[in-house]
Amino acid sequence: MNAKRTRARTASESPPHLRARARKVARTDLGPARDFRGYGAHPPHADWPGGARIAVNLNLNVEAGGEHSVLEGDASSEHVLTDIGFPPYARTRSPMVESAFEYGPRVGCWRLLRIFRRFDIKISVLGVVRGLQQYPELAQAFVEDGHEIVSHGWRWLDYHKMSEKNEREHIRLAFEGIKTLVGEAPLGWFNGRPSINTRRLVVEHGGFLYDRDYLGDELPFWVRYGKRDHLVIPFSFETNDNRFDQNNGFSTADEFARYLIDCFDLLYEEGEEIPKIMSVSLHDRLIGRPAKAVGLIKFLDHARKHDRVWFCTGKDIAQHWHRRHPPKNS
Repeated sequence: MNAKRTRARTASESPPHLRARARKVARTDLGPARDFRGYGAHPPHADWPGGARIAVNLNLNVEAGGEHSVLEGDASSEHVLTDIGFPPYARTRSPMVESAFEYGPRVGCWRLLRIFRRFDIKISVLGVVRGLQQYPELAQAFVEDGHEIVSHGWRWLDYHKMSEKNEREHIRLAFEGIKTLVGEAPLGWFNGRPSINTRRLVVEHGGFLYDRDYLGDELPFWVRYGKRDHLVIPFSFETNDNRFDQNNGFSTADEFARYLIDCFDLLYEEGEEIPKIMSVSLHDRLIGRPAKAVGLIKFLDHARKHDRVWFCTGKDIAQHWHRRHPPKNS
C-alpha cells in the first residue's frame, strides 16, 4: 500500500473527536464561519432619527492615483472600472486609462460637490489615501462641506492574496494618511476587495467605528473578534454606478435613475414597518460625467419629495446604531 493510501486510511480511521478537531483547525485557518441567517424573519426596528422610513446613504469612491500604475511600482497599468475597456499593460503606462481616472478629481468631484450642496445632502467619501495625497485640496473641500472621509485603503488594489504583514501595513498607512490630510482619523473603513483577514486586521488596528465590506444585508450588525465588538454596515455593488462601466449594466441616466427609484420606492413602502438602509455607491470618474450625473439628479429629486427620509453618512448610521442597538456583550 502506498503512502498516499496509508495517509487516507489513517485519517478516515482516526477517532471522531480528532477528525472534528482537524476540521475546526481547517476552518480557523480559512477565517470566520459564514452566517446565512442574519436577522432572519425578525430584523430589529432601526428607529432611525425622526421616525424615518428609510436611511439613504450616498458613498462616493475617490480612487484616482491609488490604482495600478508603474509610477507606483506596480507591474502593469489599471484595467478595472476604467469605463473604456483597455487591458492592463505590463511595465507600461496607459495614458488613456490614467486620464479616465484623472477626470474624477479634475472635474467629476467638483460637479458632484455642487449637486450635493443643491440637495443639502452629506455623503461618505470613500477615499483611497495614496490618491487623496496627490490632490489634498479636494479632501479639504469635502471636509469643509461637512462630508465624511472614510478610509478606502492605502491603494486601490485587490487584497485577496496580499500577505497579512503587507495588508496590516497598508491599513496603518491608510489610517494615518487620512489623519494627516484632514486633521482627524477616519471612523469608517471600506476596502472593496478585502481578504479574509481584512476585518480582523482593521479591528486589531483599532480606532474604527465600523466597516463597509459586506453586501449581504440591509441593516448594520455586530461581529465579535476576541473581546472586541465591531459594527458592520452593509454596502452595495448593485445600486452602484459601476454598472455604467462599458455600458455593461446601465447605458443611460434614465436607466440608472429608474433602478435607484425602484429600490427607494420598495424600501420606503416596507419602511413603514421595517426601516432599512439604501446604500448607493458612486464613482467620481463615472457618475461625475454630465450624461450620467443627470441620473443621480433625477433620483435625488424623487427622494427629496418624500418625508421621513434620512439622508446620512456611514458615520451617522454607526453612531446611531451604537446608541440605539449596542452589542449584546456591552
